[in-house]
Amino acid sequence: MKTGKAKRKKIIFKQLNFQKMTNLKSKSAQSGGNLEETKSKSSQNGSTLKGVKAKSDAAQGLHDLFVDGLKDIYWAEKELTKALPKMIKNASSDSLVEALKSHLEETKMQITRLEDVFSTIGEKVAAKKCEAMAGLTKEAEAIMEDTEHGVVRDAGIISGAQKIEHYEIATYGTLASFARVLGEDEAASLLEETLNEEKAADVKLSEISDSINVDAADEDDEENEKEKEKSNKLATSTKEK
Repeated sequence: MKTGKAKRKKIIFKQLNFQKMTNLKSKSAQSGGNLEETKSKSSQNGSTLKGVKAKSDAAQGLHDLFVDGLKDIYWAEKELTKALPKMIKNASSDSLVEALKSHLEETKMQITRLEDVFSTIGEKVAAKKCEAMAGLTKEAEAIMEDTEHGVVRDAGIISGAQKIEHYEIATYGTLASFARVLGEDEAASLLEETLNEEKAADVKLSEISDSINVDAADEDDEENEKEKEKSNKLATSTKEK
């Protein structure tokens, strides 16, 4: 009897092992199929990615890229001379107004300096629309529309102005580097002069923002206090009724 039971156990054990092996092989085959399917999809997706087609007048070398960059920032600075007066008109802080007026005059000089850069490298002065500056000035105007006149709008104006400064710092730094590599040392020096002015303007705005941001936060506290008083009055009125 014991021998018969032992044999049956062995048979059952073998059957279970066989079933496990079959299941493992099946899962392995499915995984392999899924992997191939994933590879296939990845390959298909990769085939749909296309390179950007260059324009007919695309830059052929670093010099061309450099000149394109000059045209771009030249347009940007001219656009900024239109945007800054709007910021000045909407600012309430005397220190902010003074800083923006100072940078407006500085921007006008930077435009003249860019014209000198074109001259030193033997290129005709030209402007090409800067989509980045167009977007930044539009955003700055939107911030002013979305805020009440006062310290909160001042904080918004500084936010928009510093975004512009950071873009200009990146641009002038890149162009100055291009000029050095191309051996245009005079142009590089002129661009670095403007770069330093942009950095100084950004630092000035940061200093002004320290006090304005605190005042803007106080406005929030005052507004919250007013809302609390209104709620208390409404609650008291409701109880009396």
